Amino acid sequence: MNLIVIGLIVANVIMSLQGFKDLVFFNKYKFNVLSVQRGEKYRMITSGFLHADYIHLGFNMYALYIFSNTVLYFFNPLQYLGIYVLSLLAGNYLSLVLNKNNAYYSAVGASGAVTGIVYASIVLFPEMKLSLFLLPIAIPGYVFGIGYLFYSMYGMKNQLGNIGHSAHIGGAIAGYVATILMMPSVLQTGTLQVVLLAIPIVVLLVMQKRNLFQ
Repeated sequence: MNLIVIGLIVANVIMSLQGFKDLVFFNKYKFNVLSVQRGEKYRMITSGFLHADYIHLGFNMYALYIFSNTVLYFFNPLQYLGIYVLSLLAGNYLSLVLNKNNAYYSAVGASGAVTGIVYASIVLFPEMKLSLFLLPIAIPGYVFGIGYLFYSMYGMKNQLGNIGHSAHIGGAIAGYVATILMMPSVLQTGTLQVVLLAIPIVVLLVMQKRNLFQ
């Protein structure tokens, strides 16, 4: 595993553990709409290294570990890091936009960044086989990506669970766009799958334009 992945995992673990035991630290660096609107922009980054609990932390780091190798096979470490950071910021930015009138909305977690890496790996290798807990068979990566985004949109609209669905969506969009920009050849090698992966993104933009998430 590349040192940059190890570094990201270590940073997430260290900050999350500190947040678990220090509520003041946690509240200072978590994502909060009102705080960001008041100028504390650093929360757009720092919140991505905090987690709500050990399960949240473990799941995100495991997903990062699993999907990072695919991205690093095609891109160098700096490009990989660019996707990670851009996805983190995009996830929090979408959360900020959709919750701009909800001053108390708060969130933590690397989910946006990790989802960006997951989506990037799917764009690069759309036919990868993924086995899910609830399905007895493996499904193509692009099918999972499409289904996951539609589920996240449904979860965001209906506020399902204590989950930052908007961060997942923002991260996925960033991972998708960044990957295509850095490797346009994916549009030739996997044209159909890449186009299909864009469907939920287009649906999201249309729904947002019509204020269907308000």
